[in-house]
Amino acid sequence: MIALKTQACGITNLGRARLKIASRYRRDKSGFKVTCASQQRPFFTKDSTRTRLQILSTQRTEIILSATNVEIKSQNSSIYSAEFVKVRAGVFLSILLGYSCYYLTRNSLTFTAPAMVATPNLGLDITSIGVITSIFPICYGCSKFVSGVVGDMLSPAIMLGGGLMATGVVNIAFGASSTLPLFCILWAMNGILQGFGAPSCAKILTSWFAAQERGTYWGMWNIAHNLGGFAAPILAGTAARTFGWSFGLWAPGVIAVVVGVIIVSTLRDSPEDRGFPPVEVKDVPARSNEASSSGDQKSSNALIRNLFRNVLSNPFIWGLAFTYFCVYVVRQGITSWSIFYLIKEKGVLDAGSAAVRVSGLELGGLVGSLLAGRMSDWYIANSSGGAVGKRIQVVILYLVGVAISLLAFRAVPSGLASLQAVIVFMIGFFLYGPQMLIGLCGAEIVGRRSVGASEGFLGWVAYLGAANAGVPLSLLVQQYGWDAFFAALLSASAIGVLLLLPITGAKSYLQSK
Repeated sequence: MIALKTQACGITNLGRARLKIASRYRRDKSGFKVTCASQQRPFFTKDSTRTRLQILSTQRTEIILSATNVEIKSQNSSIYSAEFVKVRAGVFLSILLGYSCYYLTRNSLTFTAPAMVATPNLGLDITSIGVITSIFPICYGCSKFVSGVVGDMLSPAIMLGGGLMATGVVNIAFGASSTLPLFCILWAMNGILQGFGAPSCAKILTSWFAAQERGTYWGMWNIAHNLGGFAAPILAGTAARTFGWSFGLWAPGVIAVVVGVIIVSTLRDSPEDRGFPPVEVKDVPARSNEASSSGDQKSSNALIRNLFRNVLSNPFIWGLAFTYFCVYVVRQGITSWSIFYLIKEKGVLDAGSAAVRVSGLELGGLVGSLLAGRMSDWYIANSSGGAVGKRIQVVILYLVGVAISLLAFRAVPSGLASLQAVIVFMIGFFLYGPQMLIGLCGAEIVGRRSVGASEGFLGWVAYLGAANAGVPLSLLVQQYGWDAFFAALLSASAIGVLLLLPITGAKSYLQSK
């Protein structure tokens, strides 16, 4: 072991070593010299955690180096400097706004569809809309998988902003089209481009936020689904009803292009790109198998090896994936068909009124996501055992709430509009918590280097589930009625709980190492 100490950011050289951490170390004539963080951008301000590399403060830094490996554990959120907190807040707002716009352009069709069906010259019916909506999740899931795996080699900021600009252009083109085949092609393209969003945000979150605070911030980021989903019926639905169905696509498209340009111009991938040290170690580089893979990280074989060794070989990932499938059957089923259900079964007069009532789904999801992330962080901090398993137990609790809320939504009388809105709010509350936490568990159960691949695989399986909420559920409703629709969603919720029960003790990647 070689120990190096700093005294108020002055360096005492106790030996020569070869180390590079966040570009803060350099050689000079006297040997190996450390440039203290406080001389550039202050990051640490008080006691932090320690494995083999520990930084106690900007006043006194102690570094312990192994001849073979170096590890860094995550730092407590309370140690960050004011400058770092300010920069990181800007990063968080960028990915929050960016993914909200992704969701806006994704849901634009859902709230424009009733106006399209009511337009005679388009010649569309509910089955035609089902075909279009079923194509999207298949393309989106495949794109999310591929972009997640390949995205581990690319800039997540460029992927996030560039994909957003492209999906905005597709929405604009969709609004200018008039035939079913072209609608299908464009919405398939939208699905492919939408796949760039979530893996990019996941990588940025794991780079800027340490493990013990990640659940809270991941939950806060997850409200982007709800912000975009809440804005979609108001913006797209109102524009379609007031100016014509095309404006329901054009308005979200223009907004997406503008926000995408801002993100590409301003967002950075990691703290290191802003001149700060990393919040935690990327991985354990000392292990021989990982050291060998780091040398060929640029080759295509490294991508495949990363996917199979760190993601597909993990049985917990498969349990999470199949649960995600079930969650997305319920989520997409409610999102796609609740407006039609309210019109056909609950006596709502028009699509605009139904859309306003359904917007409570996203508000409930916003509250539920925030609480789920905060609750799981608190649970991990105040009990022993696997961190991922603690989050999974919260997911199970939420899925039980989803089932109860679905039963209430089916049973509520037609005349009680306010109660319908409250129940829709509760469905969103319980539904978006599992959606957020399963993705977080998938990121924490693998190393940071494999987050994109993990999120991509989970997203692919999830949107296979979403695809089954398109044409299959529409046919189920046409053949057997809305009772069969709710029976399918309740079954998916129950299967999700059963799949998670065996992995309630799962540990995070850092815990397992």
